[in-house]
Amino acid sequence: MNETIERGPFFHGTAVVLRPGELLTPGFQSNYQPEIVMNHVYFTALRDGAGLAAELAVELLGAEVTPHVYEVEPTGQFEDDPNVTDKKFPGNPTRSYRSTEPLRIVREINDWTRLTPEALQEWRERLISKAPEERGEILN
Repeated sequence: MNETIERGPFFHGTAVVLRPGELLTPGFQSNYQPEIVMNHVYFTALRDGAGLAAELAVELLGAEVTPHVYEVEPTGQFEDDPNVTDKKFPGNPTRSYRSTEPLRIVREINDWTRLTPEALQEWRERLISKAPEERGEILN
């Protein structure tokens, strides 16, 4: 992994309640394909990108939980997320990253843009309504 020149701040979206100082680590099931245990933890420099990830995580759980966005701090090296860079978009316009090292929770962020009901419905149709094996390959 080559450390990028991005300096943050960085954000992570999830359905899980976390506290400052806690660590996010790899080794958990993918939200998108639960049969895959992830080798990386993912994050972005775009707070609304993390918000989208949080809302999708909640939708994929199918539970009545609240999406959360956290400012995070990488504890080690990180790289561009190949699941959205070059494979789907040239370069890294989503400013998405991944690391095999933990991310430290700095604080919860509350001023991120929520999806409209119409946008959330579009995501349901594009991604969530598909079976996990139809959601596309995950580069793990």
